[in-house]
Amino acid sequence: MAVSVEKLLTPEIIKPARYLGNELGAVHKPWEEAEVRWVLTYPEVYEVGASNLGHIILYNILNAQFQQLCDRAYLPAPDLAQKLRETQTPLFALESRRSLTDFDILGFSLSYELGATNILEMLDLAGIPLTWKERLCGEAEVQGCRGDGETGRHGENSTQNPKSNYPLIFAGGQTATSNPEPYADFFDFMALGDGEEVLPEIGAALREGKAAGLSREELLLKLAQVPGVYVPMFYDMAEDGSVHPNRPDVPERILRRVATPVPEHSIGLVPFVETVHNRLTVEIRRGCTRGCRFCQPGMLTRPARDVEPEKVVNAIEKGMRETGYNEFSLLSLSCSDYLALPAVGMEIKNRLKDENISLSLPSQRVDRFDENIANILGGTRQPSLTFAPEAGTQRMRDVVNKGLTNEELLRGIKTAVEQGWDKVKLYFMIGLPGETDVDVIGIAETLRWLRRECTMQGRKRLNFTVTISNFTPKPHTPFQWHSVSTEEFLRKQQLLRAELRRIKGVKANFTDVRISAMEDFLGRGDRRLAPVVRRAWELGAGMDAWMESLERAFAAWEQAIADSNVDWKYRQIKEGEWNVMDSQNERIESKRKRPQYSWDERLNARLPWDHINTGIDKEWLKGDLQKALEATIVPDCAFEGCSLCGICGTEFGQNVVYEPPPIPTFEGQFKPHTERAQRFRVKLGKVGELRLLSHLDLVRLFDRVVRRAALPVSFTGGYHPMPRISIASALSLGMTSSGEVVDFELARRIDIEEFRAKLMEKLPGDIPVYGIEEVEVRSPSANKLLEKAEYVLTVALAQGEDSPPNTEAWQVWIDRAISSPEILFEKTTKSGKKKEVNLRDRLFSLTIEPNLPLVKENQQESISSSIKAVKLRYIGSCKNDGTVLKPEHLVYMLDRVSGQSIELLHAHRERLILEE
Repeated sequence: MAVSVEKLLTPEIIKPARYLGNELGAVHKPWEEAEVRWVLTYPEVYEVGASNLGHIILYNILNAQFQQLCDRAYLPAPDLAQKLRETQTPLFALESRRSLTDFDILGFSLSYELGATNILEMLDLAGIPLTWKERLCGEAEVQGCRGDGETGRHGENSTQNPKSNYPLIFAGGQTATSNPEPYADFFDFMALGDGEEVLPEIGAALREGKAAGLSREELLLKLAQVPGVYVPMFYDMAEDGSVHPNRPDVPERILRRVATPVPEHSIGLVPFVETVHNRLTVEIRRGCTRGCRFCQPGMLTRPARDVEPEKVVNAIEKGMRETGYNEFSLLSLSCSDYLALPAVGMEIKNRLKDENISLSLPSQRVDRFDENIANILGGTRQPSLTFAPEAGTQRMRDVVNKGLTNEELLRGIKTAVEQGWDKVKLYFMIGLPGETDVDVIGIAETLRWLRRECTMQGRKRLNFTVTISNFTPKPHTPFQWHSVSTEEFLRKQQLLRAELRRIKGVKANFTDVRISAMEDFLGRGDRRLAPVVRRAWELGAGMDAWMESLERAFAAWEQAIADSNVDWKYRQIKEGEWNVMDSQNERIESKRKRPQYSWDERLNARLPWDHINTGIDKEWLKGDLQKALEATIVPDCAFEGCSLCGICGTEFGQNVVYEPPPIPTFEGQFKPHTERAQRFRVKLGKVGELRLLSHLDLVRLFDRVVRRAALPVSFTGGYHPMPRISIASALSLGMTSSGEVVDFELARRIDIEEFRAKLMEKLPGDIPVYGIEEVEVRSPSANKLLEKAEYVLTVALAQGEDSPPNTEAWQVWIDRAISSPEILFEKTTKSGKKKEVNLRDRLFSLTIEPNLPLVKENQQESISSSIKAVKLRYIGSCKNDGTVLKPEHLVYMLDRVSGQSIELLHAHRERLILEE
């Protein structure tokens, strides 16, 4: 039987705060006022999804729409997923905590070929049929819509409560845009390309369709008229895998949507828990026209569109002050190609120079890395530096159109060393078309050469961390016709490992060949692979499998391939099918501007993704492949002449490049205000759902609150200056409190009421402030003065014990505990040694509280109505030298004196007692 979400979110769940939906920036719109109700679902754990920039942008845009609301959902960790199944509770949206089936439309981000199994897991947890056919059948005939008799991943029927009005399920993202066919069975529609404009148009069409009472199929037909929307049910697959409309009123080819990035949409969610990208991220440039022939994102995001520099600067300044982050990142496929980067970075550093912030960038173009970019990176901490030469020889870099010479590579690395870096990350690929063993060994020779040439007297030798990935051909790229061989990957990895072992100062990481093979198998497949995806999910493939056991995950995929009778196709990837560099293309005399060829017949074959109109002419891709055969470079059309790829025009727009503004004068690095002018001691609580916030999460929260409140906090000195905020004692996860003590030290004096107002304005409601006093700056901090703590515990006999005791029995046990001279407890020290301590020495008082009501149900673990609970108040040691009497210690003492098994239902810290 389903239970409430509140009963599922307990301290026993790992990081329960990630499921609360009450972070800064979370939007809670009235359910009844919304005509269209969305859920944006990211099929990864919260820490990955909540920090994804596209997810944040679309969440903000949809919640800005009139009479529409948007909630979020993420892939639950295995422990919560197990609870959901055990209690038959459907997966819920964070903000409203409603079942996903209550919404009109669910959107998934499909940005990775192997991510579809996570989507199936989420649909199954929500009780939603996995395919559009099953959902359509559910509307026509609620009962028996799974006539094939298939069951879910764990043997039970996936649709616990069949219904007729399942939400529309759609996907967006890079994988959905490049080749949706292996996943087409699972989605009602796909949103192709940028989502900022097409999603509001989908919402408007859905609103009109609901008002008109359209059926599911009629509604999907209406959506198919929206540019950028692909509805698989209206298209059929031919024998060669290509896709064609099955009715005349849908487009033959579906347009990829292009939108202009708006930096302010990046300001939003600030999670309580630590996420993968724990910073403000702002997009400075969308699209890339470098033309690397292996790069799918570069082909799928054209044209290149710079964001106006002033808008970037204003958005970051506003975002840093509103979010409280201490780090920001500028995002682009190629940040270095944003010509205003040095000026923008320096302007932001100058504006925020008093706030201890740092700047990080993703992988950069080494040929554009110079002193100006080096000067804007980091803050008080030097960030890591990452470049991607991709290939180890000049010939291979020309084949893939990297546009990078040996001289440029050396100059960029030398600049890094001169600017203080002694560690650099580099990315290379093996298995590229036309690659020889000389090119593979060239990676090692390049590293050896760079270390030698970048040696500086009196400086530590340069070290490299190198990632070697396996080239995977991608749709819509000039190399989309190429076939790779996993057997060759393994041989080349072995060859390169042997060479790298001879080089000091190089740490190499190799991508698992099996993962690359599966990405290729799915990424260029057709609709016949949908059963493989489903079967792999049923066999246990998913995010948790990749993290916990690569062997188990890969075994699931291999078994799914065999069960689906497509192992012949997978063998082609293992053994290699066709080296595209062997293409037999003949030049034809022509007066056209673009050279004409009689193409190898294999290049003329129809492909499963040909019905997706990305804007790039397929003939241009063939021509660019021919240039690869000739090792010919094509210049970046954003800065040089047009390459005639077919993008620029009314449907996709033009390249937008802003001239770089002058670089402002550097006003100096952040100098921490170490002055200790004033100290406020704050007594506050931790109640409600924020009891599920960990101590480290609370530390981050206070740091961000102080920043958002613009309080002049004092910093420690040293290489990593930290704000002088001292929490007297860590509170255990799940425990509530009305007596926490936190010291805040300020670099300049302010009025206590001003401090109170600013602090309370930015603190969440479940962190109430009960009192503030000013204390002498040079006096001992609260954690040094801490002596005792007073708690109120809710306890009961564990289920299965004798009948519940009355108050007199509890009093007898209390008296025994107090009168006992010694109650020994074995503890393990940090060094792993066993040590016995006398808990009785740490107990100062213990009484029953007969007149106190039980804590509210949402502030404790599930308490059965049959359990006779009692409240106890005690005062015990709470010193920061480890002399503490925790609530679980007191329960242990009562266990010993009563001979019963006593359960701690809830603990509330009433106050901390400081030395007078």
